[in-house]
Amino acid sequence: MSAPTASSVSDAAAALSGNLQLAPLRTLDDFVLGSARFQLPNLKDFDKWGNRVVKNLLYYQTNYILLFLVIYALMIVCNPTKILSGLIVQALIIAVIWQFFSSKSKPSFIASRLTGGNANAAEQNAQQKWYILAGALIGGYLFLHLISAVLLTAFTLLLPVSVTFIHASLRLRNMKNKLANTIESFGPSTPMGALLDALNVRAEGVIN
Repeated sequence: MSAPTASSVSDAAAALSGNLQLAPLRTLDDFVLGSARFQLPNLKDFDKWGNRVVKNLLYYQTNYILLFLVIYALMIVCNPTKILSGLIVQALIIAVIWQFFSSKSKPSFIASRLTGGNANAAEQNAQQKWYILAGALIGGYLFLHLISAVLLTAFTLLLPVSVTFIHASLRLRNMKNKLANTIESFGPSTPMGALLDALNVRAEGVIN
């Protein structure tokens, strides 16, 4: 079997994106105002609670995406310098960790010598370790020096996620919600549906 080419990979990605369809934007009245009904979930019944969260995530997904963008944009406008600094530090730390584990998965110098490697591989391996050490030291210093910015960046990401989860947990589903979930389950996949499928999260039944 021939290896997939770049064009075939791009065609597959285009086909996947073409199959995704954004759910309709629900009205403000349905989302939080007059017709919206809220109730604390039964904390002892995790299955029913999780089913409500998943169904609401699917039904209000466009509202949640818009809510996430609005909250994130407001936080950036209020603290642009700190959030930008925090993002840079987090990106540096993630890059160092990624590089460390990716270098761990590569064959060692002895193994490369046994398979016909040369001294250049050892030199590159040693240089890479120094780069990782330097990146870890710089990342650690920046993390301690800019810890407030890093925490603010994490809070900026977690705040809209928490608001979304709280709303999905408290919002009672009406008949329109249930019928829409049933109809959309037979239609094209949505971004939230694709994300939940990737996380192997399923709701029980279609009308439940």
